[in-house]
Amino acid sequence: MCLNNTYKFFIFVRIKKKAMKLTLNIEPGLIEKMKQVAKKKNTSISKMAEQFFKREVESEKEPFRMKTEDEISDWVKGLVAVSEPVPDFDHKAEYGKHLEEKYGL
Repeated sequence: MCLNNTYKFFIFVRIKKKAMKLTLNIEPGLIEKMKQVAKKKNTSISKMAEQFFKREVESEKEPFRMKTEDEISDWVKGLVAVSEPVPDFDHKAEYGKHLEEKYGL
């Protein structure tokens, strides 16, 4: 159907195993290009649109942030061996001892 030099284009969106109809007004030239891309990818324009909308929704999720100490559960806090590192701890020497014990060097 052509209205004012644009085509009405129907897309079916699946929500909980039910398809819902979505009407979009898209330029005719873009529709032809979308058909070519869909054919190359062996998919449908509806599937391409659905994947695009899923990516957009996923990108709108809240970005990752570190939890504050108050948000961490007590059992996770209990996993921490020490709260402050020992200032005179020699990591290289301890690793050397570990290698000697493991490989008998």
